[in-house]
Amino acid sequence: MTKPPVPGPGLPAPDPVVKQRPSGPLPPSTRPTYNLAGYPKAAQEGYIDGCETAKQSAYGFKDKKRYAADTQYRMGWDDGLSICRGTR
Repeated sequence: MTKPPVPGPGLPAPDPVVKQRPSGPLPPSTRPTYNLAGYPKAAQEGYIDGCETAKQSAYGFKDKKRYAADTQYRMGWDDGLSICRGTR
């Protein structure tokens, strides 16, 4: 059994969202809930995905295509990741 390479100096850390999950948002019945009233829907979805990624839960997810194309989703994902990690 071989171990995966450990990133060293100068090598980027692997994306924390390597676990495979069906693409797209979770069905509303399974999605964690947060009080994000007043924020756009895309920012809410990004926040939940980013926060759950920080918590390393089964709901952690980064929709890479949407992250690249949707500024609201990207803002929410970045905020959720940093706030739930406690780095903000």
